[in-house]
Amino acid sequence: MTSLRLLLLLYSLFILQVHFSNQLDDNKIPASLCTGHPGIPGSPGVHGSPGQPGRDGRDGRDAAPGEKGEKGDRGDPGETGVRGLTGDKGDPGERGERGQPGECAVAPKSAFSAKLSQTLSLSLTVGDTVHFDTIMLNEQGDYNTETGRFTCRVPGVYYFAVHATVYRASLQFDLMKNGHTVASYFQFYGNWPKPVSLSGGSLLHLIPGDQVWVQIALAEYNGFYSSTKTDSTFTGFLVYSDWKNSAVFA
Repeated sequence: MTSLRLLLLLYSLFILQVHFSNQLDDNKIPASLCTGHPGIPGSPGVHGSPGQPGRDGRDGRDAAPGEKGEKGDRGDPGETGVRGLTGDKGDPGERGERGQPGECAVAPKSAFSAKLSQTLSLSLTVGDTVHFDTIMLNEQGDYNTETGRFTCRVPGVYYFAVHATVYRASLQFDLMKNGHTVASYFQFYGNWPKPVSLSGGSLLHLIPGDQVWVQIALAEYNGFYSSTKTDSTFTGFLVYSDWKNSAVFA
């Protein structure tokens, strides 16, 4: 009986304790009814010290090459740059091998000399060409006995000379170039019993195609003479050429 009472007493004490505990919790003020004013912002915190370096990441795997892209449009040409400075002179090259010997240069030539035939009977009048019909020299063929004219083939300076024997007559002749008189010569008959000479010469500059000849100046003064002892001659030869300025030898 005593034990039962003791148990009931303990149980009653436990119930009272629980009841008072719930009353204490019910007496608390709700947080919504206790809102205060915002506090003053605090001062900034001190900067932290730098962290330790991180570890290196692993290398990625090599990817497969991508496909080649299409060719782009050609750009506009750029402006021409400023001319650069002249570079230093290079070292001399090695000496080349000796070449084959060339052909020797041949100087242009032109010369002739002709005379009147001994049996030639001259019945010349003014303006007639004197035909020196007997060739003494004409290797290049520049003088024509049929026309009595020299035709230039090699351009340059020539010397022409006429030696006339005059016997019992007067003589006047002209040295002609392309139809123009370049020199005139005259010998008057003075009743000399023997033949006399009339000579003259001139330098002329000729180009290919020019012609030179001897022509009677007066009809009554045509006393060219030739015999076994004396001759009348027409001579011409090249003194020097200017072939560098001509297409003939260019």
